[in-house]
Amino acid sequence: MLKLGGVKLFHFKNSKDAATVELPLPSQVKIPLLQHMGAGCQPVVAVGERVLTGQLIGDSDAPMSVPVHSSVTGTVTAIEDYVAAGGRVEKQVVIQVDGEQEWFPSQPVEVHDQASLVAAARAAGLAGLGGAGFPTHIKLAYKDIDRVDALVINGAECEPYITSDYREMMEYPDDIIAGVELVQRCLGISRAYIGIEDNKPEAIQLLAGKLSGREDIRVESLPSLYPQGAEKVLIYNTTGRIIEEGEIPADKGVIVMNITTVANLWRYVQTGRPLTHKRVTVDGNFVKKPLNVRVPLGASISYLLEFAGVEMEKARKVLMGGPMMGMAVYQLDAPIIKNNNAILLLDEKEAEFAPTTACIRCGRCIGACPMNLMPAALERAYDQVDEETLKKLKVNLCINCGSCSYVCPAKRHLAQKNQLAKGLLRKK
Repeated sequence: MLKLGGVKLFHFKNSKDAATVELPLPSQVKIPLLQHMGAGCQPVVAVGERVLTGQLIGDSDAPMSVPVHSSVTGTVTAIEDYVAAGGRVEKQVVIQVDGEQEWFPSQPVEVHDQASLVAAARAAGLAGLGGAGFPTHIKLAYKDIDRVDALVINGAECEPYITSDYREMMEYPDDIIAGVELVQRCLGISRAYIGIEDNKPEAIQLLAGKLSGREDIRVESLPSLYPQGAEKVLIYNTTGRIIEEGEIPADKGVIVMNITTVANLWRYVQTGRPLTHKRVTVDGNFVKKPLNVRVPLGASISYLLEFAGVEMEKARKVLMGGPMMGMAVYQLDAPIIKNNNAILLLDEKEAEFAPTTACIRCGRCIGACPMNLMPAALERAYDQVDEETLKKLKVNLCINCGSCSYVCPAKRHLAQKNQLAKGLLRKK
């Protein structure tokens, strides 16, 4: 088999035994109408309107769009512009919470084939909950579904600190299995693989025990080698299939879903209640009491950190996500959204950038790259605005994992340059 690169990381899974706790209702939520990859929604409620928990508040006719629902019961006080972490300006709905948490009327959803499964995934407001945020219904709507014979469930959770998906496995294993069975049944998929890194033996044992003797769903124990949870890496290590440049997994007969996403899909079918809350790990190198918290979408990061009792005077950097691929938070009143799986806090020492020196041509970046790219050569091509070389060296295969920057002894910003290079090519 092809040998993929990757790096060994310290796991820091400090919150793995922290059972999920509920965040008390805030006085106000600000719910963005774009919480996924694709197009944002338009508001379908008005200022002054009372909304119920689970009520639709934003939707769009765009194919790559996911509806947004209220996470609370209360009154809409504003519909305003919001600058998302990526810099896009979208709308958000501000709701004053009344504390009633009265659910919008719902009932179980009948799902029996691909069309009804796709409709359910969209109505549930689901996007990839592991961090990528790709609309779930788009994955499930692959037009040549008869070509798909493998379902891969991502339970790797390979970034340090984060244990949100791990707690899903430990707390709701039956929902995960039922969700996998649902997708298999509706799409006619014969085999499913639940990929879990071997640094989570309790989760592997729990799920494997429940699936003992079954051939249609298998738990795959994967080496703890970052980025094990990257889609292309996960597919290769569970099925042996290689996703080429320009292909999507379904082109090779595979659909990949995050483990929390598939459990939420099952819960929606059982209740008709859409996604309104997200489990978030709160941790960092100075956090005394790491937590996993079930947070209503739209609650502010600052409110979550106050609940967690974090000593904010020690914080130099706050990240949404993990230390390898997470995005720095520019304001603490930013809201929790669907694809937030962690809020990490770093002190001065951990947040400080090491000085960059000249490349010594050691080749460590090549050995670490899971896509077998040449990061140092790509950096030179970007600096020289050499678009042909960027294409020749296949910069678009970069999966944003940051392994190259992590191992570079010169501390060069290789991963960042790859992202800038991809942006350069998109503009042409």
